[in-house]
Amino acid sequence: MVKEPKHPVVLVAACALVDEGGRVLITRRPEGKPLAGLWEFPGGKVEADELPETALIRELKEELGIDVAAANLGPLTFVSHSYPEFHLLMPVYVCRHWQGAVKANEGQEISWVSPEALAGYDMPPADEPLKGVLSDLLKTA
Repeated sequence: MVKEPKHPVVLVAACALVDEGGRVLITRRPEGKPLAGLWEFPGGKVEADELPETALIRELKEELGIDVAAANLGPLTFVSHSYPEFHLLMPVYVCRHWQGAVKANEGQEISWVSPEALAGYDMPPADEPLKGVLSDLLKTA
């Protein structure tokens, strides 16, 4: 028998943008949003009948003003995490090539950080395991 989830499942796509120096872009959640003040990887909610890659391309354009081709999104890992109100399922991609200059279109703070420095940033619980994944990935890259 299949058990129904106790909370709605929310599908969110996220991206580790990696620059030529091996630094990763993180953004700070603005005041007034849930988990305000915490740092996260850019991305957003996948809408009904939308592919995660399509949602991520849309969100990166809206949030950061960059154009990303689906071919430049490499699957990295996924996160499955229960919050009190919902269960988050988050495919995470890595991207090293995009068009345009990264800028904070939504007033969010942004920072390019080395994988080792990620440990010093407070992140939502679902994002915490990604610190080690990225550090491992970029050590060998």
